[in-house]
Amino acid sequence: MTARDVVLGRIRSALDGAAVPEVPRAYRRQGEHSPGSPVVLDLLAGRLEDYQATVHRCGPDAVPGIVAGALPPGTRLIVPRGLPDGWAPPDAVVDDGSFDAPALDGFDAVLTGCAAAVAETGTIALDGSAGQGRRAISLVPDRHVCVVRADQVVQTVPELLERLDPQRPITLVSGPSATSDIELQRVEGVHGPRTLIVVLVA
Repeated sequence: MTARDVVLGRIRSALDGAAVPEVPRAYRRQGEHSPGSPVVLDLLAGRLEDYQATVHRCGPDAVPGIVAGALPPGTRLIVPRGLPDGWAPPDAVVDDGSFDAPALDGFDAVLTGCAAAVAETGTIALDGSAGQGRRAISLVPDRHVCVVRADQVVQTVPELLERLDPQRPITLVSGPSATSDIELQRVEGVHGPRTLIVVLVA
């Protein structure tokens, strides 16, 4: 037997017949405001801006123009399959899954949709489904442009979790990637995109 087998065997023995405690669920399960309401959208935008993200608010027809304006001239853009027609510029590269991390690092930006967002924490959730793509494309390029529809925005974390499939690869984004681990100095772009631009569509 390996050391791992021994340890796991001891854990199983210790748990054999143990009572499973009741999980307390007295926390707030739902917000006071409905998904996509003006109060919820304002709260999400404010939280994201506090995290140093840029937020553009627009109607559905303005998305292509906002996205184009968020990309500097000459930007090499990668997008996932299943992105709504018209969101991306015509020269965007559609990810086919063949790009490894060094190849993805050659792209300047990524454009995605999202699965849901929560206003109270300013968090956007991606789950790898159509229009969002695999996790790597949203983590390696230095600029992430993310389109969030008003109906995807809820007030509280429990409401967000109810919308997500726990069996999917979920990525939670709260502003640009940053850390203050060293001498409390904020450094951006350590674990993901240095720049987050959110297009909030209502």
